[in-house]
Order: sequence, then structure tokens, then C-alpha cells
Amino acid sequence: MQEKILKTLEFNKIKELLGEHASSTLGAERIQALKPSSSYEEVLQLQAETDEAANALRLRGHAPLSGIYDIRAHVKRAVIGGVLNPIELMQTASTIYASRNMKRFIEGLLENEVDIPILGEKAAQIEILTPLEHRIKQAIDENGDILDSASETLRHIRQQLRSNESRIREKLESLIRSRNAAKMLSDAIVTIRNDRYVIPVKQEYRANYGGIVHDQSSSGQTLFIEPQSVVELNNQLREIHMKESQEIERILMELSAEVAEAANDLTLIVDILGDLDFIFAKARYGKTIKATKPKVNNNGVIHLYKARHPLLPIDEAVANDITLGKDYSTMVITGPNTGGKTITLKTIGICTLMAQSGLQIPALDGSEVAVFQEVFADIGDEQSIEQSLSTFSSHMVNIVDILKYVDHESLVLFDELGAGTDPQEGAALAISILDEVYQRGAKVVATTHYPELKAYGYNREGVINASVEFDVETLSPTYKLLIGVPGRSNAFEISKRLGLTENIIKSARAHIGADSNEVENMIAALEKSKREAERELAEAQDFLKQSEKLHKDLQKEMIEFYENRDTLFEKAELKAAKIVEKAKEEAEDVIRDLRKMRLNHHADIKEHELIEARKKLEQAVPSIEKSAIAKPAKNKRTLVPGDEVKVLSFNQKGQLLEKIGNDEWQVQMGIMKMKVKESDMEFVQSEKKVNPKPLATVKGKDYHVGLELDLRGERFENALLRVEKYIDDALLAGYPRVSIIHGKGTGALRSGVQEYLKQHRSVKRIRLGEAGEGGSGITVVEFK
Repeated sequence: MQEKILKTLEFNKIKELLGEHASSTLGAERIQALKPSSSYEEVLQLQAETDEAANALRLRGHAPLSGIYDIRAHVKRAVIGGVLNPIELMQTASTIYASRNMKRFIEGLLENEVDIPILGEKAAQIEILTPLEHRIKQAIDENGDILDSASETLRHIRQQLRSNESRIREKLESLIRSRNAAKMLSDAIVTIRNDRYVIPVKQEYRANYGGIVHDQSSSGQTLFIEPQSVVELNNQLREIHMKESQEIERILMELSAEVAEAANDLTLIVDILGDLDFIFAKARYGKTIKATKPKVNNNGVIHLYKARHPLLPIDEAVANDITLGKDYSTMVITGPNTGGKTITLKTIGICTLMAQSGLQIPALDGSEVAVFQEVFADIGDEQSIEQSLSTFSSHMVNIVDILKYVDHESLVLFDELGAGTDPQEGAALAISILDEVYQRGAKVVATTHYPELKAYGYNREGVINASVEFDVETLSPTYKLLIGVPGRSNAFEISKRLGLTENIIKSARAHIGADSNEVENMIAALEKSKREAERELAEAQDFLKQSEKLHKDLQKEMIEFYENRDTLFEKAELKAAKIVEKAKEEAEDVIRDLRKMRLNHHADIKEHELIEARKKLEQAVPSIEKSAIAKPAKNKRTLVPGDEVKVLSFNQKGQLLEKIGNDEWQVQMGIMKMKVKESDMEFVQSEKKVNPKPLATVKGKDYHVGLELDLRGERFENALLRVEKYIDDALLAGYPRVSIIHGKGTGALRSGVQEYLKQHRSVKRIRLGEAGEGGSGITVVEFK
């Protein structure tokens, strides 16, 4: 992509906003180098890695990327024998710790079966250098100071230092507490000059203390003297300090050598952390602009749902649906100035560049973008004073340059094509340029003021008109894109609203040709029809929602009815069984007594008679089938689809749709479809065959068996088990159609669910959801 195009479409501003989400200079460095890719495979990879990071942030809320430093220069210097200072070593340890945290973070997601193969592969390359990290942290604290624990020698040296300092202070404090100290000292304090302990002595009492003068006050009245009694102790202290410095130098050399040994692993860690920081920065930026992962194609199709320009505030930007490259490859947008034409043009361009850079785009889920080899744009007035070029000349220089390179793999954006010159000549040039670019197979979006170009979309195959809406009532643009409707001049309406007299407006209309008036009237009629269609669609959607709610409520009541009925049957059966069981026990007691009587008194009672009596008692135990309280069917005949029957258990009429098995039918009762046994039906009369298709797609959740199953966040095996049980429950409930929500992700869960559904004997067909149903994140299942 040309740098000029990236600047024109303000891609550099996107990179600046993206850079705010980097956690380290490593990520910021990659953001600065970011450019759109023209490789379809690379764009897929970039989008996949951003989507994985977005999923990780959605599940965990954040990624542990703090404490990362660019230590490549430190490592390089250590390799060539340099000694790293404490701060550089501390940054090295911090980076190792950050890499360990990041590796653990990604492995934790993988353990929960989150589908993040790209992030998982990067984490697997991170070497664990915990021993080096701990060795550095044992020697250096967070402020870069060397700790006593760095070595036993250093600990011993510092103990000597503290002991020596304590003795020096004791001697000096005894001097400043002496009887004459108040008279001879400027202040009763112990201080340090030239790394040696001294006391402030008045000039005239210098001889009383002897020793060495290290400094004097600005007035010369106070001398900072090292008394003779502590000179030797200060010398010893100085020697110990030198030993300390030598030991610290040895420790730093040792740690630097360990860093040099791990140079390859550290360099790889830095590269991987830079990549991860960059990937998560893309995901965080996408979250702030409410962006989604677009579908990516290689055939020039753009389909954006409710797309916004990412540099406009979310609550102010007007979202538009934009389609290009499928039924038409050229779009001509007309409309008034400041109406939003240029923003629409830039939205298409910047969304394409963002997608090809691996960024998610500010549009609704399910939006689609194409990968173009080149994106060309001629937008705005790029007049050059130094070159003395007019507006028209400046545009033509850009257009000539574009025409040198444009081909069938290009996206071309023209703003005010042909403007800045004679209207007739400008319109003719605009048409010729559009024809040329169209013939080369490029995808083109052009804005214009010329009325001649309104007819261009009607006279050319593969070209469509569009416009930005203008509200005459408020005298302001709505910034809404109307595809298929050319823009019309609102000059007369605006003038009338602003108070221009009717006779002037009428005279002005007389100067316009009949053809122009017809076109304007046609456009006005199209706009009115479109608004009415949108209003009716909104009303129809409201009605559909109400119908779906009613349908759901009815199903809920039916399910509750079945549950209560079966519960009562079970209670009655249980109660009857208990009564009979009690009777059996009493009868057994009687039979036992009879046997005793027969044995004791030789009563004439046969054993087989006792057995037959017990058998009759056992047969008395009730066995009540659920839903079997209706009277047996009559008027037996061979039933066929379309017959009207009476379902006895419901005492309701229905129509037969199709036979299921040997003795079961699918019956339509009102808006409900149920599986009913043939023995539970009574023939009424023959009817015309009914349409076996479902009445409507039912969405929502029911009280007992929901019409939607949400699998998001489930493990693969658990998800399939839930799907298996849910399909059985839905079939028992008699649902004609259900929806399974599996989300988008990498598509692994969706593929597994759909493969299972294809093999299920009761599934008629499956399909992905429409745009309003959840898109590719949902599978709609229809039963046989």
C-alpha cells in the first residue's frame, strides 16, 4: 500500500490510537511498523490471532503484560563481555518474570479448552528461565540496589562497614557531647565530607581538635574537620568500601555472564513478548471501538453491517449498511455537501485497511471485507500552492497516477469525481473514468454532485446509485446511506423553508427541463417508498416478536399441563399401588392363618386354591398409562396425511401431517405440532393436505424445554452430550425447529455440532442463522 493512501485514509491516526494500548516499547515498535497486508493467507492469520486475544480478554478481562522491557541491547552487550549495571539486570529479571506469567496465562486458557492455537504456539516457545530470574532478584532489589544476600562475602563486608561506622559515630558523638562542644562547634551534628565522617568546628577552635580539614562553609567561619582520633577509623572504613565495590563488580560480572549464556532464549522471549503485546493491543483497541472480527474473502466482496468510522465518537457516528462487489462493482453516491458522502467513502477505505492489517472493524458481527492488492483514493482538496495546481489539476494528477496501476484486485475511492471544472466536461470525464476503471474489474465507490451521473447507474450493468439522506424539515443531513436511491437536489425545498417567496421558486422551477423534474420526482417517490417500507418492516418485526412471545407462552402452558397431568397420574397410581399392597399383606396374613388352620384342624383347603387367590390379588395392582384416560378410538379406517382427527387425550381436533413409525403420527393442532399415537386418535373427516412446513422460526427460551441451547464456553465433549439430550427433549416436546448457539470462535465447536446433527436420524436439515438470528454463531435445526 502506498504511504500517501494510508495518510489520505487516516490510517496513521488509527495506529496512534492503537499505540495507546501497547504495554511496552516492543509492542509500540510493531504498531509503528504496521501496514496492511495484501496476502489473503496472512490476513486470515492476522485476524485469527487478534480474535484469539479478544476471546482471551473476554474470558479473563486482561492479559499480564506489565514489566516487559526491550533488553536486546543489554543481552548483546553481555554477549560481547560487557558488565550490565543493576538496573539493566533488574529489567532482564522483570522481563523473564513477565514471560513466565504470560506463558502460565495462556496455558491456563488452553487447559480450559479455549481455542487459541496461535497464542498457544507462541507460549510454547517461551523458555522458563526462573533460576536466572531468582539469581538476579536475590542480588538486586527493585530500585537497582545490590542486596547483602548477593554473596556471603558481601554480607560479611557490609557487617564490617556497619560496625566501623558505628565506632566512628560513637567517637564523634562523644566529642559533640563534651563540655566545651557548644562553644567550639557551629552545630552539634556529625556529617560527611569526601566520604569521611567530620564535625563542624568554628574557625578559632581549629587547633583544639587537630586532624584534617575537608571543607569549610561559604563564610569561612566553620571548618569541617575530621578529628585525629577518627582518622585511622575512617581510613579503615575507606578500605572496606573499596572491598565492597570490588565484590559488587564481581557479582555484576557473574550475573552478566549468566545473561550471556541465556542470550538466545532471552532474545526469543523478547520477540515473542513483543508479538503478544502487539496482538493484545489490537484486541484491546477493538474492544474500545466495539469492533468485531470480519469475514475475509478473496473475491472483492464488501458487506458491512452498521459500519462506523473509527475516528468518530461512537455515540455520534451514524452507522450504515454498505454492500459492494457482489451484484454490482461500482457505487455512485450523490447528495448535498456535508451530507456524509466523504465519511462513507473513508469508512469503506479505513475498514478495508484495518481488516487487512489484522484489526477488527467497527461494524456488526457478520460483516465481510475483501483483501485487495491495492487501495487507491482521491479524497479532498490536495491543491499544491508551490506547484501552482488548481483543485481540478490536483485531482487529475492523482487520478492519472491511479489509472497507471489499477486492476481487478484494486479498490478505488473517488471523492467529487470531475469536480473543479466546467460541469458538462467534468461529468463527461467522470463517466469516462468510471467506465475505464469498471472495465478493468476494480471495485469503485465515487461521490459526485453531477446530475448526469445519476443516470449512469441506470445505464450501466454492475453500477448502482446511492445517496446520503437529507431531512428537509430540519434542513440537516441524517448521514444515512440509501443504496439504490440516487440523491436529489433539495435547493427549492431548502429555499422555501428559509423564506424565499413562492413566485421566485415557481419561476426557478420553470427554468428546469421536464426530464430533470421527472428524475427529481422519481427520486422523491423512491425515498418516500423506502421510508414507508422501513416503517412497515419495523411494524412487521414488532408483530413477529409479539407472535413469537404468544407462541412461547402457549408452549409453556402446554408443557405445564402435561407435567401436572402426568404428576397426578403418578400420584394416583402410587396411592392405588399402596392400597393394593396393603390389601395383599392382609390377604397373606389370612392365607397364612388358613394354612395353619388346615394343618392344625385338617381343614379341606387345597394349596392350588391358595395360589390362585394370591395370583388374583397380584393382578389387582393398577398399571395406569400416562395420557391414556381417553375413550378408545372408533370409526377405524386407514388414516392418510391431511385427514382431520380428534386427539382424544386433548379432546381437540387436529390434522395429520405425516406418519412416524408404525403407530405414531405428527399432528398439527392449532400452532402446535405433536407426536400422537394412532390409538389416541379418532378419524373425523378428510381434508386437503396441509403444508407440512413450519409456521415460523421460533426463538427464545421455554420454561421446560428451551427453543435455544447455548453452548458457549462449554468443552467439546460436554457440548455434544448436551446437544444429544437437548435434541431428544425437543423431539419429545414436538418442536418443529430449534436453535443451537455455539458462537463463532475458530469454528471447531460449530463443526462438531453440525457433524453430529447431520448424522441424527430425526434431523431434516440444518443451516446457519440469518443476520438477525445470530449469523454463523448459531445453527438452526429443522426436524423431520
